[in-house]
Formats: sequence, structure tokens, C-alpha cells
Amino acid sequence: MAERSTAAVDVADNSGDDPLAAQAEKAATDGEAHAEEAAEQDTQNEGGERKTREQPAITTPELHSGHKLARRYRLEECVTRLDGFSSWRAVDEKLRRAVGVHILPADHSRARSVLAAARSSALLADPRFVQVLDAVEENDLVYVVHEWLPDAAELTTLLAAGPMEAHDAYQLVSQLSQAMAAAHREGLAHLRLTPGAVLRTSTGQYRIRGLAVNAALRGISAERPQRTDTEAIGALLYAALTQRWPYESDAYGLSGLPKGVGLIAPDQVRAGVHRGLSELAMRALVNDGATASRQEPPCTTPDELAKAVSAMPRIRPPEPTFAPPPDYQRTTYQQGTYGRKPNQAGPTAAQPVVPPPAPLESRTGKALKWTVAALLIAALGLGSWQVADKLLDNRNSSGGDPKGSTQTEGGDGKGDKRPISPGKPLKISTATEFKPGGSGIQEDQVPLAVDGRTDTAWITPEYLGYPNFGNLPQRKDGSGIVVDLGSVQTVTGFDIAMSTGGQTIEVLAADENASRPTSLGDFSQRLSQSEKVGEQVKKTLERPMRTRYVLIHLTELPAAGSDSYRGGISEINVLG
Repeated sequence: MAERSTAAVDVADNSGDDPLAAQAEKAATDGEAHAEEAAEQDTQNEGGERKTREQPAITTPELHSGHKLARRYRLEECVTRLDGFSSWRAVDEKLRRAVGVHILPADHSRARSVLAAARSSALLADPRFVQVLDAVEENDLVYVVHEWLPDAAELTTLLAAGPMEAHDAYQLVSQLSQAMAAAHREGLAHLRLTPGAVLRTSTGQYRIRGLAVNAALRGISAERPQRTDTEAIGALLYAALTQRWPYESDAYGLSGLPKGVGLIAPDQVRAGVHRGLSELAMRALVNDGATASRQEPPCTTPDELAKAVSAMPRIRPPEPTFAPPPDYQRTTYQQGTYGRKPNQAGPTAAQPVVPPPAPLESRTGKALKWTVAALLIAALGLGSWQVADKLLDNRNSSGGDPKGSTQTEGGDGKGDKRPISPGKPLKISTATEFKPGGSGIQEDQVPLAVDGRTDTAWITPEYLGYPNFGNLPQRKDGSGIVVDLGSVQTVTGFDIAMSTGGQTIEVLAADENASRPTSLGDFSQRLSQSEKVGEQVKKTLERPMRTRYVLIHLTELPAAGSDSYRGGISEINVLG
């Protein structure tokens, strides 16, 4: 009896539909059951007859929001509860961050395999996968703790908005195939690579969650795991190009293909689909009955699929679009209507000319003019005398130290000027990430930029395509770090170590009356112009500034690869 390939034809847990059969190697189908009822698992043989096999009911542990595991992980919200296990969003109170937790009873038939899968996945330590942080058996429970990415969106959500552009679909299949090829080289398979298991972060990178663990939780296995995962990637690419699931059943919020027509190429389902990507999807799905439009061999492993992607001509990102500037509006003065009422119809009546007031020609007027002139001369003289007296006082108080003055080229000391002292580093109370778009990128690394060491740094993720943070809408105002001096201080300069040269930055300060500035407009004082800098940025201001908050604002990043950009800040010193 040939069973379906779960990773390629899997139906969402909350869809309520029975999955259809498809040609694949041996793989166990997903059961769907709640804590109080037993589940039935259906398989279909080649003749179309249905076999039903009852599973024993499994009681899910009675857990609730607020429950703590290991006196550390506080459960917040249950996101999945089926087949004897539950998945939660939780808080790691020790590190003060959100995490995800899978929980099942220790006597569950899959508990041992779940622990083994989680510990094997944790050893991979590949940033393209959502990392397993902990796998523990404690108090009759087995739980697996993994990363939680609040700024990432599921592929299911992205596809609900419509099919992807060719460049986005190219990035999807490229990153997924390379990641799964690396996992299979370490002996790890996913077997449940669905749109819900693929996340796209705010930087445009794709990350895969549930490597090995999701399959273990549901008891899924396969004789040819590489073929299963390759078909799953092909199905995701097909859905990205067409916004249709490549099988007759509806799944993951996507409509299936019309019944009876079989698996047709994406460019026949939707107009405008990239021909090369359409053929690539068919090569990955050829194991399930698809026929490639040309004679390329099918891709049966993620490594073969990754090589096929790299052999394609590179698909460039679309050019950024900018809104046209508004039409130039001439003022009423330029239009010759100054002094008229708007929309006045017909010729205008002649306006009477009002003569200017007569000048003061009397004796009183002349005396008044001379009096005002005398007062102005006296005020200027008094001001000059006060300035000179202040300069002499400063010079006398300095004790005539030659190190505190700058001489002219003649060297006679007549042109002495006293420059502003660069000052000493001011104490930084706190440092936070500048996130005008509302979401941060590496908030947990910000303390590394103010820890007094230049060998540690706040580093941005890699952005693809453009140096201005990937030209992402939420990064149009860039990023950076805001330092809080604790109170209003007199700032005379700054000394900043960058993680790498070639970054475009500017240093701004908030008004001394500002409170918790968050937007770019809140930093009204400019300490430096926007410019591309090296690894060290040091400046003494021409005049001191009073402020509490200083922003090191990054607007463009240097190249980190052939088409990626990354930057960061190693150490910040504000002088005063």
C-alpha cells in the first residue's frame, strides 16, 4: 500500500479536511485529536479503498497560562493542542525573552523520539533554522523550548496577500533548499515542511522551524526523507508563484487545483509566472507525478535543488518605486493676484494708491533719530567692553598655560584662541536600539556597544539587494543606537568605534527638554553631518550642546557579500 507524502500534501491542523493520497515513500499520516477525544487516522490504498484504524485517546497534561516550567519558563498562550501534546508561547523569565514550548506527557509513546529529535536539532546551530534552546524531561512532562521570533511572518500569512514576485520566490526556494541541504548533510530531516513552518524575518531572510521536532511530535517518518523534503520545497515554490496549493485539496488557506486536471505547471495556472521558476517547481514535484516542460532531470534531494537554483540566471530585485513629487504650485503673488480675493471673476477694479506716511522732517523727528543712533553706539561699546573683559578673565584664570592656546602662524601669541576641550567620556545610563519603524533588529546586542570593549559589537543582520537596510519599508529611516546620559549634560564631542568601515552615519542629539525620543524628528540638534566613515569616528564640537539623548544614526551599510550588506557599532563614548 503506497501512502501519501505528508510533507508535500499535508493539510493544516485546523483545516478539518481529509488529506488526499499521493505517490511517495512510506510516511505516517498526521493524527488530529483533542485532549478529550480519540482520533482516527485514514490511509488510502492504491485501489481507492479506505482503511480506518483507531488510536487510543491520550490525555494532554492540564496546564494553564501562568504555569511555570523549571521555575523559569512561564506559559502565556496555548497555540496548538492536539494528539496528546500542546504548544505554547511562553516567557523565559531568566533571560526576559519570548520563547516557544512543546509539552507532552513523559509516558507518551513519542516522548523519547521527541527528546532525541530536539537534542539532535539543537546540535546543528544553523541560523537558518529556529533554534532549539532546551529539551528536558521533568515532573512527568517532556518539554522542548525553542526560539520565538515576534517580528517574523509565516509564509501562510504572506501568501494570503497574493502570489510572490519572481525575486521573492527565487529567494524562498534558494534559501530553503540550501538550508535543508545543510540539515540533510548532518543527518536531519524535516518531513513536515509546510507554509506554517517557514518564517520570513523583517530583514527578508527565511527561517525554518520544527526541524525534526515537528515530525517527531506527530509520529511522521519516511524511507526517503530527502525526497520528501524536496517535494515539500517544490510545493512551497508552486504556492508562492500561483497562490494555489499544487494538489486537489484546499490547504493552508490556499485553494487546490481543479479536480481531474492533474498537476499542471505554474505558468499555466497564472499568467506572468517566471518560466525558469515554473520549471524548477515541476522538477521538484516530478516525483509526485509532475512532468517537467523540458527534459531536465528531476530534483530528488535538496542539494540537487539548490544546485539547480544556482544554475539559473540570477533574478534581480525590482527597482524601488518612489512617489512622484507634487505639482509645483505658484503662490498668488507669483500669479499676479497679490491682494485679490481668490477666485475673483472678471477684471479687477483699480485700487486707490495709499501714499506712504511722510518722513519725520520736523526738529522733533531729527532729535529722535540722533537719540536712537547714540543709544545704539553706546550699546555696542558696552557689549564690546564686556566681551573683552570676559576674555581677559578666562586668560588670567588659565594661568597662561601655553598648552591651552592656539597661536597664529607668526608665532607672536597675538592671535591666541582658546579651543573647546574634547572632555572626558560621560557616563551612559542606558542604550537602546533606534527603531523608528516600530520593530527592532538586534535589541539584545545593544549593551555590547557600551560595555567599554571594542572587541564586542552590536551587529545588524545581513540585508539583501540594497545598502539602505534592504530598501525595506520598515527600515526607511535606518537604525542605530540611542544613548541616555541619565540627565541633561554638556556634550563637547564623541568618540565612536564602528564594527567595520564604509558605513554612512550621522550623530544627532535631542533637545534638552526632550523626554524619551523615538522618531527621527525628536533629534533636532546635529552633532555631525551624514557621511561615509571609517572604523573610528571622533569629533570635538565647535560649541558645546546641552542634551540627555544622543543618536548614532546608521542610514547605509557596507557590502558584506556579493549582494548582502551588514554594519554595526563596537563602542560609543560621548564626551563632555
